[in-house]
Amino acid sequence: MDWITHEEDVWFDFRGSSPDQLVSGRYYKGTVDGFADFGVFVDLSPGVTGLLHRSELDRRLESLDWESGDTVFVQVKNVRDNGNVDLAWSIRQSDNEFRGAQIHDPDGDDDGEPIDSSDDDDGPVRKTPTPDREQALNGDDGENERGDGAADTEPTRDAEPTPDDEPTTDDHDLARIDVDTLEDRVGDVVRLEGEIVGVRQTSGPTVFELRDASGVVDCAAFVEAGVRAYPDVEVGSIVRLDGEVELRYDELQVETEALTVLEDDEAATVERRLADALTAEARPDDVTPLVDHDAVDAVTDDLVDAAETIRRAVLESRPVVVRHAATADGYVAGAAIERAVLPLIREEYAAADAEYHYFTRRPLEGSVYDMDDATNDVTRMLQDRDRHDEKLPLVLLVGTGSTVESSDGLGLLGIYGARRVVIDAEVADAAVAEDCDAIVNPGLAGADAADLSTGTLAATLAATVNPSIRDDLSHLPAVSYWGDAPEAYVDLASEAGYDADRTRELREAIALEAYYQSYEDKRELITDLLFDDDAGGLAGHVSEQFRQKLDAEVDTATANLDVRDEDGLTVEVLDTDAYTHRFDFPPTGLLLDELHRRRDADLIVGVGTDECYLRATGDLDVRGVAGDAAERAGDAGITAASIRDGRIEFLSGRRDAAVDAIVAAAAERLA
Repeated sequence: MDWITHEEDVWFDFRGSSPDQLVSGRYYKGTVDGFADFGVFVDLSPGVTGLLHRSELDRRLESLDWESGDTVFVQVKNVRDNGNVDLAWSIRQSDNEFRGAQIHDPDGDDDGEPIDSSDDDDGPVRKTPTPDREQALNGDDGENERGDGAADTEPTRDAEPTPDDEPTTDDHDLARIDVDTLEDRVGDVVRLEGEIVGVRQTSGPTVFELRDASGVVDCAAFVEAGVRAYPDVEVGSIVRLDGEVELRYDELQVETEALTVLEDDEAATVERRLADALTAEARPDDVTPLVDHDAVDAVTDDLVDAAETIRRAVLESRPVVVRHAATADGYVAGAAIERAVLPLIREEYAAADAEYHYFTRRPLEGSVYDMDDATNDVTRMLQDRDRHDEKLPLVLLVGTGSTVESSDGLGLLGIYGARRVVIDAEVADAAVAEDCDAIVNPGLAGADAADLSTGTLAATLAATVNPSIRDDLSHLPAVSYWGDAPEAYVDLASEAGYDADRTRELREAIALEAYYQSYEDKRELITDLLFDDDAGGLAGHVSEQFRQKLDAEVDTATANLDVRDEDGLTVEVLDTDAYTHRFDFPPTGLLLDELHRRRDADLIVGVGTDECYLRATGDLDVRGVAGDAAERAGDAGITAASIRDGRIEFLSGRRDAAVDAIVAAAAERLA
């Protein structure tokens, strides 16, 4: 067979030790090593790992039926200068779909040799490594412990271990030690006691993540390649583990020799030890304020409780999911918490990709956490639980979820046992407290929070979670305000090097980027804008686009306003279907906010196909307006959809009657 001519139809068995030995365009056999929100990590050989980004898939990431340890076929798309390997999806996912197979052995005599399927099946099984992800992607040589670059093979064991196996060491000579002392014990056989917080099945060993009172460590247990060791040990099991401490790819790992599930008094003793250590480490001493603010002072205890819940989630290996509105204030709030939590995750876990596994921001279109959002989150968390043995997450609802319109979504999370914490500076409904585990809201605490943004409240929470990053957050409150920010926060930003122009540019840049790909967190871009744009060039560039687009849309809208007089009030109505670019920036809510800031109308109403948005100079009870309007036009299906967004829904077939009723009801309440 002409292997070279048909190379595009051949899969390769890579036996090299460096990413730069790969050939772009070739198909390689690999092993699924892990999952993240942005894609799948695939091992091509020990020490060489590539990323199959979700944008390369021909289906949704969550619909993949792959498990860790599965054999897959991928195409090498690109090998970057830093050693990162970009993979592409292969439409062929079994070896018989290719014309044949070939060895890619850059340093050996077998390079280019064809592989018979029987030869491949009977060949040696190489152990899937568990190196630091950054090392793997940066192309470290991945040499084995002999230092000769040869593929590691699994150790030979006579029988599968079971939880009842006796330790291979003398119990009298083996005392329990803490995980944080392992660095000084490489080569020693040790005993650990703790909770299993993660289980990964690789193509070689089963890897258990064991957490004790001092930290987390990976413990590899081998039966035979790809076979689950200790099947009775699950996430949440309290165990005693004996094994030898190894340093693999600069990461500590324990090679398990005996693993026993503890019960009754022994388990209770370990659980108390873990709980006491968790409480001592997770509970902040006090709130770390950015400035003195009465509304913040009113929720001091709630902030400490919320901070403890977040820190405890990190220590328990529980994913943290942040849901925030896709607005400038929402992104500032979410990014502040992200800035605080990621260093804690990096400190707790050795793997470089841990921050993607244990922390996620998922922006929301509006300020209501509805059943669609909750169903999305529940589906993901159940998949992660069943496929990857992940714990159910802590869900932080930031600037959303604080009104009864979110009760159904919060309730769905609660049915499955996910913890729910709401952080919101806006007026909240007291009934929501029954739908979540905790709520941080100055209004419910009896404070006047009219001059407090959610971004400011979240930044204070972030500083309490991780006081070491307090200075990083100094400018965020000033960025989060569209109106006049309190002078104390303006001064705080100025002291940090952010004058009024810089904070305005940042606010506008974040607002523009929040709109595009609104369902994505855009972690790296938002970080660059808020924390790493020292000269302001990036924010200035994006802000200029914001201003151009917004000004053009405001001019168009202003020319097409329907101005009415209702009970002596000036009411301006805009048909947003007819006189805005509905699928381009700015979104309706932001456009109406800007019109309201620039014009003197008492009430501005943006009318779409089956919904309208209200912006009023005075306080306006949106639910009350919807109720009054429903009485005026009883067959129009009028209902309040989101009081935070000023959004009321109606039947499109009764649009004119509904709008007239809503305008009349709102004007009557404002008069």
